[in-house]
Amino acid sequence: MDLSNIDTILFDLGGVLIDWNPRYVFRQIYDTEEEVEHFLAHICTPEWNEQQDAGRSLAEATTSLILQYPAYADPIRAYYSRWSEMLGGPIEGTVALLDQLKREERYQLYALTNWSAETFPIAQERYAFLQWVAGILVSGVE
Repeated sequence: MDLSNIDTILFDLGGVLIDWNPRYVFRQIYDTEEEVEHFLAHICTPEWNEQQDAGRSLAEATTSLILQYPAYADPIRAYYSRWSEMLGGPIEGTVALLDQLKREERYQLYALTNWSAETFPIAQERYAFLQWVAGILVSGVE
């Protein structure tokens, strides 16, 4: 395969450069893995989270879900109030690759993420390597 014509590389953030996992928070809230998995599969679902990644405000998302599941009000509030605790850290191998590519100066480097416009600044402040790319497309902003 001839890769000599590649001049741009695009990195995803969550799960590629940054370890993000809501279980880091909900394992502190619930006693069992079964309770954690139930909550994430049936209350704060991936589909619900994707609506914020698409631009819905965190306040609106939280309020509407609490109205739907009032018995889960505190854990629902924790989803975004403790969002920074869902960031497990950089994925070192991929960050090292990004650093190597940056130093080679052969490629334009970009990133994209399906994060909320309200949560992305937390990651941007925490991870200096996000400054190494020429631009970042954030779904919640677009």
